[in-house]
Amino acid sequence: MRRSALLAAAICLAGCSTMNPRPQVDVAEPTTALPQPVAAPVVNNGAIFQAGQYRPLFEDHRARLVGDTVTVQIVEKVSASQKSSSTVDKTGKVSAGISALPGIAPNSFGRATAAGNSSNTFEGKGSTENTNDFSGTITATVTGVLANGHLLIAGEKQIGVNHNVDVLRFSGQVDPRAIQPGNTVPSAQIANVRIEHRGRGQQADAQGIGWLARFFLNVLPI
Repeated sequence: MRRSALLAAAICLAGCSTMNPRPQVDVAEPTTALPQPVAAPVVNNGAIFQAGQYRPLFEDHRARLVGDTVTVQIVEKVSASQKSSSTVDKTGKVSAGISALPGIAPNSFGRATAAGNSSNTFEGKGSTENTNDFSGTITATVTGVLANGHLLIAGEKQIGVNHNVDVLRFSGQVDPRAIQPGNTVPSAQIANVRIEHRGRGQQADAQGIGWLARFFLNVLPI
């Protein structure tokens, strides 16, 4: 009986832990429409010039090879708003009366009248507004070089203070021509951007709903 009770408790706890899954941010992957990364040929001919390690002499240092670093200035601002309004109004009126019939005195239908009114009114309004503002700086590493020269970059930063850990992840595709002096590039000029900013620890736990409260939120019909 004790083993059965422990097993049932473990199953209940496992089920409750899946009621509040944490959303994941997918890492950017090159699609089939994009050129695939190619490895630089290794030539051991004893020459000073090697194509796989070439860097121009009269140029500021810029990331161009796998393993190089580039500083990303994250400035993302997204704002969207939508408003809608609709009104429908319909009114109808019907009236009828009988004044006379053949063979019946005219005064017999003095009060034989009928009338009807109908009215239908509908009015609806809706408004949606969403604003996101994210800024920061992270240094990413070149993880691949595509055939057209574009760089695949990815970086991660973790800062731990007391019982809390702040995690920032970034990935994307950079055109080397967008890299500015100082080896920096704004995030607005990076394609296929994926940004993840989350925390682990007491502060993150305090912002989440407990498993019992979430259970009742899922079960209650209101």
